[in-house]
Amino acid sequence: MPTAIVSDVHGNRHAFEAALADIERAGCDRIWCLGDLVGYGADPDACVALARQHAELCLAGNHDLAVTGALPVDDFSAWAHAATEWTKGTIKPETLEYLQSLKPNDERDGVGLYHASPRDPVWEYVLSAQQAAECLDAQPQRVALIGHSHVALSFSRPEGALAGGQTRQDGETVEIDSGEWLINPGSVGQPRDGDPRAAWLELDVAAGRATYHRVEYDVEGAGAVIREVGLPEGLAERLRYGQ
Repeated sequence: MPTAIVSDVHGNRHAFEAALADIERAGCDRIWCLGDLVGYGADPDACVALARQHAELCLAGNHDLAVTGALPVDDFSAWAHAATEWTKGTIKPETLEYLQSLKPNDERDGVGLYHASPRDPVWEYVLSAQQAAECLDAQPQRVALIGHSHVALSFSRPEGALAGGQTRQDGETVEIDSGEWLINPGSVGQPRDGDPRAAWLELDVAAGRATYHRVEYDVEGAGAVIREVGLPEGLAERLRYGQ
């Protein structure tokens, strides 16, 4: 049975609920989350509760680690810093306890799982073929999943060839039964590839196949909650444009 891969929820309950409903319709039997349950959105408690209920495995993202105090916010943007401080002052004790239990990398069924990259599970944005090649050299697994960049894409390196990659659209399927792979499902809660719809990936390890999915959600509702709690206006506005 296929596994649903989600990443970068960022406190966007509206998007996460829509993605979970789409995952159920697709018949996936388990969910792996690559981290950043909290961050830019205004519903961190709800998103963590949904992950606890539905995800078999969840990683820690850099925003999760910042909220727990395990990671400094020195390198965060002004918006990210504001959202982190707001989240710290808002979340329930049980939400914080769950975030503190997570780590930024893991492995399941021979597949590497990293929030950011195999070289740096917390911080590296893998957006170029050269970076991907270096990550493929570093990862012990033939196939690895990454998040963090908020862009749905995949990189591959066939045996004896150079690494290459491309962004992926809704409904695209890649055959991953040979060669080395580094796969990003895109972001559930704050896509940055020009498509505002929530992104997730359907992974079938046995069949050697990965399919990209996008699903509509209530973008205006998610933005309204951000405004209501006083987070920066730009965090609401960017949701409309997938940026």
